Amino acid sequence: MREWIEKNFKGDLYIWFIVLAFSIMSVLVVYSATGTLAYQQQGGNTEYYLFKHSLLMGISVFVMWMAHRVDYRYYAKLSQLGLWLSVPLLILVFFVGSRVNSATRVIFVFGQSFQPSDLAKLALIASIAAILAKRQQKIEDVKGTLIPVLIWCGLICGLIALANFSTAALLFVTCMLLMFIGRVPVKYLFRLVLVGILAGTIAMAVGQRGGTVISRVNRFLDSKDIPYQAEQSFIAVSTGGLVGKGIGHSEQRNMLPNAYNDFIYAIIVEEYGMLGGIVVILLYLLLLYRSMLIVSNSDRPFGGLLAAGLSFSLVLQAFAHMAVSVGLAPVTGQPLPLLSMGGTSLLFTGMAIGIIISVSRTDLKGRSL
Repeated sequence: MREWIEKNFKGDLYIWFIVLAFSIMSVLVVYSATGTLAYQQQGGNTEYYLFKHSLLMGISVFVMWMAHRVDYRYYAKLSQLGLWLSVPLLILVFFVGSRVNSATRVIFVFGQSFQPSDLAKLALIASIAAILAKRQQKIEDVKGTLIPVLIWCGLICGLIALANFSTAALLFVTCMLLMFIGRVPVKYLFRLVLVGILAGTIAMAVGQRGGTVISRVNRFLDSKDIPYQAEQSFIAVSTGGLVGKGIGHSEQRNMLPNAYNDFIYAIIVEEYGMLGGIVVILLYLLLLYRSMLIVSNSDRPFGGLLAAGLSFSLVLQAFAHMAVSVGLAPVTGQPLPLLSMGGTSLLFTGMAIGIIISVSRTDLKGRSL
C-alpha cells in the first residue's frame, strides 16, 4: 500500500492528507445540511445531494490528481489563455447569467453551475506569478512588469466585482500579497491599491452589488440590526458547545439559508463543537504552512510564487467564510473551500491544490520537507 501511494501520489503527502480529511468531513456535513432540502425538492429522496456532492468531490480529487502529474511550468502558458477567456465570460455572465443572491454570477453548463470568476482567479494568480518570475532581475521595470500586472489585476478584479464584490476583494488582496513576495517595491504596491480603489468604485457604481455591499457593511456596524442569516449562524455556533450536537443533529440547518454553502462552517461548529471548528482552522493553517515550505524550497521563482498565490487565495477565502459565520465580518456569501457544496468551484479548487502539489513534486525532486 505504501509503495502504491508513493508511486501514484507524488509531492507533499501532508497536503494529500488534508484533502482527504476535508473530503470526508465535507460529505458528512453537506449530507446533514441538505437532508431537509432534498426531501422537499426531490420527493423524499434525502440522499440526492449526498450522491451528487460525493460525485463532484470525487471528480475534484481526480482533477487534483491529474493536475499534480503535470509539470507546473505548463500552467504559465495556459494562464494567458485563461485570462483571455475570462474577460468575455465575465462580461457574458454579467448580462445573461443566472441570478444567484440578486446577482448574475453563474452560467449553467450541462446542469452544473459554472462561475467564470473561478477560472479568472486561477488564471490571474498564475499569470501574475509568471510575470513576476520572468522579471525578477528587472522587477522595477514599470513597462515590462508593473503595467501588465496593473492592467490585468484591475480588469479582472473590476469585472468580478460587478456581480461579486467580496470575491474580487479577496482576489485583489491575494495579488497584493503575491507582488509583495515577488519583491515588488512598496511604492508600486501603492499604485496597485489606487488601481484597486478605482476598479472597485466603478464596479460598485455600475455593477449589481454596490447597494448590497453598503447595506451589509452598515448592518455589520450596527449591532442592533443583525441580518437573518447572521443571526441563525450565531445560534448554530453558540449552541454547538465544546463537542457539538453530533453528526447529523444540526437544528439550524433548517433555518439557516444556504447552510450547505455560505454558512457551512456554522453547521460544522454546531455538529462537531468548538473542537471541530478548531480542527478545521488548524487544517487550513497546516495547508498554508506546507505551501510556504514548498515556496521556500522551490528551485524556481515561478513555482514558489505560484504555490504562494494559490495557497493564499484558498486560505484567505476560508478565513473570510469562517469570520462571517462567527460574526467577525459582514455577510459575504463565500463558500468554504473543499467543504461547501458547489458545482465547478470544487473542480477549480481541486486544480489549484493539484498545482501546488505539482510544484512540490517537480521542484523538490524527492527532497523531504
